[in-house]
Amino acid sequence: MHIEVIPVKGLPLIHQGDDLAEMICRQVALEDGDILCLASSVYSKAHGHTRLLDEIVPSGDAERIAQKTHEDPRFIQAVLDDTTDVILEEPFILSETVTGHIGVRAGLDHSNVEDGMIVRLPPDPMQAASGLCDALKAASGKEVRVIITDTCGRSFRRGQAGVAIGWSGMTAIRDFRGDHDLFGHTLEITEEAVVDEVAGFSNFVMGESNNGIPVVVFRNCPGWTGHDDLHFRKDEDLIRQALDKN
Repeated sequence: MHIEVIPVKGLPLIHQGDDLAEMICRQVALEDGDILCLASSVYSKAHGHTRLLDEIVPSGDAERIAQKTHEDPRFIQAVLDDTTDVILEEPFILSETVTGHIGVRAGLDHSNVEDGMIVRLPPDPMQAASGLCDALKAASGKEVRVIITDTCGRSFRRGQAGVAIGWSGMTAIRDFRGDHDLFGHTLEITEEAVVDEVAGFSNFVMGESNNGIPVVVFRNCPGWTGHDDLHFRKDEDLIRQALDKN
């Protein structure tokens, strides 16, 4: 099957209140079944999920951690405000957000944004993806699947990769358990994180600096069956358990 990858070019810088669905549909003709990947920072800017450094007062914990990480204590406070559990304090904050996503500095970002502004992750990424699905249907008349993406570091490997933090119109995991391999063996543990694989390639197309491509459309991707349990529970996560012992 031929899968087409379409970078959506020509979008202007996004500001709070912008209608992302309408803006996207002016740049690309969507088709039923497309998977549209949108950078979380763009969604957050359009919906006002940002903060100004000058309006943040750091706490004692933020000041203490900032001395270790050599970062602005106001930025550290913003990270702590969006964190439900701090896993590491140094050399950077590794933390869990309310949605279960674990990332460096709670996914907060201050690149490709005006000086003095911090972009937060959408507070409810699944609702964000679902709402964008509905808005794209209203704007285009097409049934489109949506993935909200972010970049994330990886254990044991250098370099960032795109991951899905919210999705709609598909399951996160393609579950092969119970299927059989080429030799007839029953698969017992194979679960493929398809939304992360698609998000990772979209990030390659988007770029990480000044490419100006925050939206990528994947066409002719087949459907799959599975589930949405993308995040390990604490009692399942061996890496987290090992970190907690230190």
